[in-house]
Amino acid sequence: MSLAETPSGAACPACIVPPDLHDRARSRGAKATHEVQFALPAVHCATCMATVERGMAAMPGVAAARVNLTLKRVRIQHDGTLSPEDLAARLGQLGYEALPLDLVALSGTEMDRTGRDLLMRLGVAFFAMMNIMLLSVAVWSGAEAATRDIFHMISGAIALPTVLFAGQPFFRSAWSALRAGRLGMDVPISLAIILASSISVYETLHSGENAYFDAAVMLTFFLLGGRYLDHRTRAMARSAAQELAALEVPRALRIGAEGDALVNVHDLRAGDLVRVLPGTRVPADGVVTDGTSEIDRSLLTGETLPAQAMPGAQVTTGVVNLTGPLTLRVTAAGRDSSLARLADLVAVAEEARNRYTSLADRAARAYSPLVHVLAFSAFWVWMWLSGGDARLSINIAAAVLIITCPCALGLAVPAVVTAASGRLFRAGMLIKSGTALERLAQIDTVVFDKTGTLTMGDLRPTGLDTKTPDQLSLALALAQGSAHPLARALGSALVARGVEPAALEALTERPGYGIEGKWQGQPVRLGRADWLGAAGGDSTATWLAIGTDAAVPFTFKDQIRPGAADLIGQFQALGLDVQLLSGDVSGAVSTLADRLGIEEWQAQYLPAQKADHVAQLVAQGRKVLMVGDGLNDTGALRAATVSISPASALDAARVASDIVLLGRDLLPLADALRVARKSTRRIRENFAISAAYNLIAVPIALVGLATPLLAALAMSLSSITVTLNALRLK
Repeated sequence: MSLAETPSGAACPACIVPPDLHDRARSRGAKATHEVQFALPAVHCATCMATVERGMAAMPGVAAARVNLTLKRVRIQHDGTLSPEDLAARLGQLGYEALPLDLVALSGTEMDRTGRDLLMRLGVAFFAMMNIMLLSVAVWSGAEAATRDIFHMISGAIALPTVLFAGQPFFRSAWSALRAGRLGMDVPISLAIILASSISVYETLHSGENAYFDAAVMLTFFLLGGRYLDHRTRAMARSAAQELAALEVPRALRIGAEGDALVNVHDLRAGDLVRVLPGTRVPADGVVTDGTSEIDRSLLTGETLPAQAMPGAQVTTGVVNLTGPLTLRVTAAGRDSSLARLADLVAVAEEARNRYTSLADRAARAYSPLVHVLAFSAFWVWMWLSGGDARLSINIAAAVLIITCPCALGLAVPAVVTAASGRLFRAGMLIKSGTALERLAQIDTVVFDKTGTLTMGDLRPTGLDTKTPDQLSLALALAQGSAHPLARALGSALVARGVEPAALEALTERPGYGIEGKWQGQPVRLGRADWLGAAGGDSTATWLAIGTDAAVPFTFKDQIRPGAADLIGQFQALGLDVQLLSGDVSGAVSTLADRLGIEEWQAQYLPAQKADHVAQLVAQGRKVLMVGDGLNDTGALRAATVSISPASALDAARVASDIVLLGRDLLPLADALRVARKSTRRIRENFAISAAYNLIAVPIALVGLATPLLAALAMSLSSITVTLNALRLK
């Protein structure tokens, strides 16, 4: 398998890297032009995460490194001078095996292999533990002298091979950490297992009354049990990126001169023809060239009704062809497909840091050295208190090492982010920013755009039959030079009527106003009524002015987006202030506001006015959610506390937004707000769980009331509790 590397610029405009990554890249002088991802099966705690990120950041040419602890992967951005092999070698020097990772090809195979390996070792440890316990019962019942020694020897013969085999996940990780010159959490765990086994061997060889082979194997068993359960709960919290990857089709039927051939999807190139049979997923982005069918987009957009696919229709990777065979001309496949870009978008969000994650990292990094100081201190204090009882002192030190592992602290945030993003993806929303949920939970004001946001944006011109041929051809020529929704809708309708565009000169767009040019020596303009000196009206319209003639309107009809009324009702019931800002005329805006129950609205707003309005609200201390889709909304989207755009929005709007709404229905926004507030509560609860665990467990271990076995149980339960608490979001 080849290492997966792509230029970071290959992603779609919405799949941008969080600003903090770019800032850090600039601070080190390395330009992030390439990106490579690796799976790191050995990472499992905040110390591992800090080691990888700091170690990679110190490598010349690396701009930034992000570890996703929950999904056990690292995303590295570099300046293009480093090969994936160089980066993998550096990760190996840090003590972590790096496996090539392609989000599109990600299928969970590595996670399954790790789970099976842990389960096998867990079973061996359980079988040995039960047999040793039977032998221990005889010793506890009063066996003495030679009989006791024989039982200890048999126990050792079972325990030592078991510990060596079942404890390998901890030993390998600890050895890698020591070779890299660091103290990971598996170092004290391995030390505790080795100490318990070594003391038992010593006691057996010297006919001692107590041997701890049962404790060593039980410790290994419970540590493995915690590691396996932690692995399973992380696997349950599958990210939206993995769910998108599950839609990937590995092979496609490519049409060639010699007939259809089954090829790997990554071998497809733009321009190839592929055949998509009924009941199969579309393997690549493309345009239908032959055939008529219906496609199911529910897993990508949440829309339950199938969409029609006919010649000329664009289809995307991962949708299901329902009824008839289709021939597709490929426009993008593999890493360049829309599915891959969506997967990248979500993965970036899951790996982004918010202030809670930063707090967890700082706490874990400060806490880790303290663990070793406490353990060594406990050893020497108990050596003094016990009069030199090394066995007791070592057991207490080992218990302290195990019980103080900050794994729960390291899992507190990533588990919540992963669970929340997965839930919202299934509801039809993509989270682009790692801090979006945190900011969304704080909002008290919601500002909506009108056309394309609260309405479908499926604008249809009316009254075209009343216009002259010159007016129609000029309107088409001007509309084709603009990206405004009204211009695009008008242009599409006129093309469908067979209108030919007029020949224009000096075509110039005036953002927020319209577009102008020259036709036969006289100026022609298409845009806002006030820009053209028209009186306007009560309906949505764009106006055409030819020379000095009075401007004529091209009116449109639109429909309210599904779920808009219910969403606004729910927002208002939660006490949120809902506002409507639009560049449309007052009559159209007021009519929509009345239908939806929005009391505060503004009409004929220019883009700068929208941005200023939102910025003023934020300056007043308001937490503003901006929902918009157009080029004229980008300033307001960036000025808001948090922003959302529908998938139908312009690229610039999607780039500026924190969350992308995939479906047509607006109601998932209410679910997003609920999930955001729950996520914040879960993160705080996880911090409270971690703090309470340490406040209780550490003193118990220090005073000698916790054996290594009890310490292992407590450590595993704390990590599992934190992860399960996060999974309540699902």
